[in-house]
Amino acid sequence: MKKLDRQELFSVLNGKLSMIINRYLFGKFKEANLGVTVEQWTVLSCLWEQDKVTQQKLSEITFRDNPSMTRLIDNLEKRDLVVRVPDLTDRRANLIHLTQKGIDLEQRATEIVDCTVDKALDGFSEEEISVCRNVMKKILTNLS
Repeated sequence: MKKLDRQELFSVLNGKLSMIINRYLFGKFKEANLGVTVEQWTVLSCLWEQDKVTQQKLSEITFRDNPSMTRLIDNLEKRDLVVRVPDLTDRRANLIHLTQKGIDLEQRATEIVDCTVDKALDGFSEEEISVCRNVMKKILTNLS
């Protein structure tokens, strides 16, 4: 691979693509008046998959450090989307639990994310998407 190709590929892998997607998605969230950031949506989507998990588990799933996760959860609590509930099996931990308002946000947010993914992948064949997915997984494996 030529040096320029590597630099361009590294730029995309190092966040350029993520930044563009996040900006677009945030704009759509704002248009829909959801009142959440992409980072907050990431936490909510984990909770929609499995509610009542520890902050540590959310940090691991989302690849965020603990202080960042604390701020995210604090902001979600302020918006009445989640609450911290004491873990009965571990007094040192709290479980992060969706409120009804947080649960109610799922369908609208998911529709916006699905439309964004559809737009981003427009014009790609299933084979191209599969190859891309496999390449990304291999990069993650190589660097983990």
